[in-house]
Amino acid sequence: HRIMATQHLDLEEQEQLAQLKHFWNRWGNLITWALIAVLVAFAAWNGWNFWQQRQAVQAAALYDQMEAATQAGDVERTTRVLADMQASYPGAEYAAQAALLAAKTLVEKEKTAEAKAALAWVAEKAADSGLQATARLRLASLLYADKAYDEALQQLSARFDPAFAPLAAARRGDVLLAQGKKDLAIAEYGKAYQGLSQERAEYRRLVGIKLTALGIDPEAGAAKSGEAK
Repeated sequence: HRIMATQHLDLEEQEQLAQLKHFWNRWGNLITWALIAVLVAFAAWNGWNFWQQRQAVQAAALYDQMEAATQAGDVERTTRVLADMQASYPGAEYAAQAALLAAKTLVEKEKTAEAKAALAWVAEKAADSGLQATARLRLASLLYADKAYDEALQQLSARFDPAFAPLAAARRGDVLLAQGKKDLAIAEYGKAYQGLSQERAEYRRLVGIKLTALGIDPEAGAAKSGEAK
């Protein structure tokens, strides 16, 4: 009986082994390639994360150099570090922040052309919409000061996040008023006044003064806007 049981067990094992061989002959290559693909994807994901972290650390180190250069008012070093960041880490948030910092120092040192270039780079390249908006507003202010009104309006015609939209409207009002387009300026100031929150009460008050100077009651406009809603 033991011999028969053993033979029966051997036959079952042989049958299972044969089924396994048949299964592997049919699906083995596909399983192997699928496993390789998963392992490659996992390795690539790990490599990408490592590369991203390494890039961030290196960009942060350059940003520290930018802070030191701007605090010292060193224009040459500021422009050199900015060029390095733009070339090596154009997609890093640190690069956009460094360009904004550099532009501020360049304006203070009367290097307006270089400041405009730095701000234009952030407006075009920054991944963060808040940094882009900040750059566009500052660039528009420089263009407005240079009486380059059409170029300023071009920067202000971009889409702005809700938090920045009232500021862009107020700046458009300034540019349009400088162009002699009073009615259009009033409309933009009205948008700005209605959109500015209590957290920006001082700036809202300034826009209100501009409307009043143009013969418009800002509170009446805000009240009409509320009724329309």
